[in-house]
Amino acid sequence: MIAAQQTSIWLRKYRPVEQPRVRLVCFAHAGGGPSAFRTWPASLPSDVEVLVVRYPGRQDRVTEPCLDRMEPMVEAVTEALAPLRDRPLVLFGHSMGAWIAYEVAQRMPVRALLVSAQVPPSRRNSARPGSARRGDGSGELSDEALIEEVKRLGGYDAQLFEDPELRDLVLPSIRADFTLVRNYRAGRQPSLLGCPVRAFYGEDDADTRADDVDAWAEASTGPFTAHRFPGGHFYLADHEAALLRELSSLPEVSCA
Repeated sequence: MIAAQQTSIWLRKYRPVEQPRVRLVCFAHAGGGPSAFRTWPASLPSDVEVLVVRYPGRQDRVTEPCLDRMEPMVEAVTEALAPLRDRPLVLFGHSMGAWIAYEVAQRMPVRALLVSAQVPPSRRNSARPGSARRGDGSGELSDEALIEEVKRLGGYDAQLFEDPELRDLVLPSIRADFTLVRNYRAGRQPSLLGCPVRAFYGEDDADTRADDVDAWAEASTGPFTAHRFPGGHFYLADHEAALLRELSSLPEVSCA
């Protein structure tokens, strides 16, 4: 019962599948939540069950305290996924979510790791100079600087931050997530994954240069491919249909 409660708290199903062939577990960007993936199930194979990680402190978990450290986040998600290992798991993480997915894949067997708009932890300091995603120990940003960084990355309606009530509602989760990213350090000697790693990125994203994205190949003994799309950090919003066609064609998703 406790395990089932943990799963329901941390994972949302927009379209339950009675006998899924594979489960696609999605991890959102900093400040994001399940709604980022609400339209995905309709464009994926009918026997692929999409599960979306529900980070605390936002959307329907807004009353809960945010987590600003990687370890408790990963431990909770790993525990929530444990009862679902009766079917193969494929993890998809966008931006911050890519690092969370990578850490979960370090702790449990998965069929594939799909990373989006993110460099591997070994290349974190090659991000755009001054980026809040660098994690260089430079301290927290002011509210104004944090908002400017979020606007630079995109993915949010800029007018959201003009309404004081909405701004106060969303900033705590964004700040907690940026803190999590800034303080994240992969293990000194992380284990090599044994699954395929597929990387997706926008060609105009200054924080994910192609040579850094390609370094994800060093994270696993399995096959690696990189998939480039038009657009910037949130290419997946403007090119969702193309991305989902690409995901549906992957052998880890399309075949048992």
